[in-house]
Amino acid sequence: MVIKIPLLSSGYVIAGAYADKLRRTMFAQLKDHIKNGEITAQEVARSVGELNRMLYTLLVEKLKIQKGDLVRIRINYDVKDGKIVWDRATLKIEAFRRIPDEEIASAVEDFISKWDEIYEKGISYEITKIGDTEDGDEVYTIKLDGNEVGALITTPIDDEIFIKKGAILHPTPIVIEKLRMTVPSGSSIESVIEEIIREAQKNPRYVSPDEARKLVNYIRSRVSASPIEYEESIEEE
Repeated sequence: MVIKIPLLSSGYVIAGAYADKLRRTMFAQLKDHIKNGEITAQEVARSVGELNRMLYTLLVEKLKIQKGDLVRIRINYDVKDGKIVWDRATLKIEAFRRIPDEEIASAVEDFISKWDEIYEKGISYEITKIGDTEDGDEVYTIKLDGNEVGALITTPIDDEIFIKKGAILHPTPIVIEKLRMTVPSGSSIESVIEEIIREAQKNPRYVSPDEARKLVNYIRSRVSASPIEYEESIEEE
């Protein structure tokens, strides 16, 4: 008999604690099956011990992960005839190295000294046109580090551009609306929109992530672009 078990995940945990977290999680997942006699506690302890020994080789010897680094380990497994069977092909490892305290302190000190300058500059987004609506408006997507995090719809008026409405999801959900600016000769519309967004960041209208996401996806739908399924927080498991 084969029993399908949910994904075994360590969640985000420091590398020095991954073994204990996986052991506790696995025993929690199999608690009822142990109680029903479908598998023994000894077999669970044996199999998770085997997995943890293999992971030590991968994390410490191969990847050179330190105890203070953050990791997440995920793997599928089944219970077959009272034995654990690991689905090795599903093993996934995420690792985030710990930054030394002195390096963080130095970066924070430099950041504080440039606080006003950084605030004035704002976050630089990449603007790309993705289509025209049936009534002549233009729709642009807003990207940050290559990821789509917003959208806006504009109306071109001679040598000006009028932003009817837009929204940005990350790092803070805001709405931008009813803003206009002259497009200087030789400048691109995208560069003017970037400037408008920089100015809007100084006096933003904050909204909930859900409100911003709905507006972004409504704007994208005007040119039949697929919706953005941006996640505001990191999943725990």
